Amino acid sequence: MRMKNLLHYTENHRYCVYREFGLSALDELMLGSVYQPMIGAFAVSLYRLLFQHVPVGQIGYSPLEQQRRLFLTLGLEPSERGRKYLIEQTSKLEAVGLLQTSRLYAPETDDYVYEYELQPPLAPVEFFRTQHLTLLLRDKIGKFAVLSLRESLWSRESAEWSQSSYNKENISVPFYELFELNTHVIDYELEQALSEVSTGRQTGALRPESEEALNYADIILRFPRESVNRKHVERLRFEHEQLGMVNYVVRKFGLSVQDISRLLDEDGIFTEAGDLLLDELQFRASQQSRQERKRQEEQQVQAAKVVALRQREASTPDEPPAEQAVEMEFYVEVPPQFTAKCDIHQYNMMLRNEPYRRLLQTFFPGTVPGNLLDIFEKIDISYKLPGEVINVLIHYLMSLLVSGSDQRINRNFVEAVASNMLLKQVNTYEKAVQYIRDQAKVKGKQSAASPSGGRSRSYAKNNGSAKPAIPIVQGQPSEEPVSEEELDELLRLAERMQSGKQKKV
Repeated sequence: MRMKNLLHYTENHRYCVYREFGLSALDELMLGSVYQPMIGAFAVSLYRLLFQHVPVGQIGYSPLEQQRRLFLTLGLEPSERGRKYLIEQTSKLEAVGLLQTSRLYAPETDDYVYEYELQPPLAPVEFFRTQHLTLLLRDKIGKFAVLSLRESLWSRESAEWSQSSYNKENISVPFYELFELNTHVIDYELEQALSEVSTGRQTGALRPESEEALNYADIILRFPRESVNRKHVERLRFEHEQLGMVNYVVRKFGLSVQDISRLLDEDGIFTEAGDLLLDELQFRASQQSRQERKRQEEQQVQAAKVVALRQREASTPDEPPAEQAVEMEFYVEVPPQFTAKCDIHQYNMMLRNEPYRRLLQTFFPGTVPGNLLDIFEKIDISYKLPGEVINVLIHYLMSLLVSGSDQRINRNFVEAVASNMLLKQVNTYEKAVQYIRDQAKVKGKQSAASPSGGRSRSYAKNNGSAKPAIPIVQGQPSEEPVSEEELDELLRLAERMQSGKQKKV
């Protein structure tokens, strides 16, 4: 029984028992000889007590009662210790297949009701065909005791019967050779009466564990009573379509019950009429999921640092791991800053075998920048890229800088390249080298198409010129000075023009 809060499982909660079988003498023998050694006498006693809740000659449901009856009958204290012990015993019955426990939420009382569905013990043949149960019994009583118990439950054939060879023929008479039914007349009254008095179970709205779908009870129990949106959330009990939209958002963004309850409590999630705004809910769920993912990544990186530090402190000097050779067809060129330090063989061996932290230190004369180190720590811990692939990625980024590319090496660019490697399943040194070679070819084609390295705009027209010819006025000084007569004439002309403007006004 999965129980996270003991206050949801007390002696005051109601319960009922359901069974649709009876116990035979062989079933009693299986309970006492096989199941009891595995789960204990107390668990088997609890099973018998639950079985007696329904009259022996009947099947179906028992009346609803408080679980105080179980505590008093079993001699358990109605305390936290007693509840834990009862949960432990029911869990044992559930583990071996004798019990299934369901929890139903009753909105009218705002409380839980528990249903204990009993299952019959397995027959000897089915039990010993079930491997995990047989191994559990072996661990409890031993191998030879299991073999002896199996022999005691099986009545073997006589020696004469087993030693003789017979040709077996089935001579049984089928049903329709002996009986004939009147199928021409359909008795609707009988079918209706049988359906009305049917003992079939009313399962209700159960939550399958595989789909992890949330129901109304899961949300309303965690929703604040004083919230403004409380009345809209209570409508989800009858609005199955909107509840399905909530489950869609939960599964899409991996939210918990607390997360979706918090989002439904925010303003702007419901309209004034109480309808759920799916787009707004998805937007806020996306933001919350992104923040939670970022927080988990930071915690994961910090935890990995602590684990690595402790391992380094507790580790003893062992033999270093064997170096992996690099085939010459997968050699990469040595960057200019390494040409005086090592040759092409040494550089490629370093890329293949050195940790990425030590490789970064070789590129920087001093300390490696913290932001750059954090980027590759995230790629190592969160993206799980192998160390040799990270080294090739570092070589690729440094080659871009040396080649004079205007691409800035920031977090977004590095993570984009690492994500592309993950999508293309680049998980070995050889695949990583082939990846950067393909990227270099793509860059070369783009450079050939655009020699300036940026966007180009064509101004070519029919005359073939690259840009339109724009005439430029150039100021040239006058060679002859203006005479006094010409200057007087210009002044008189200016006066006439000024007087003409004033008359018009």
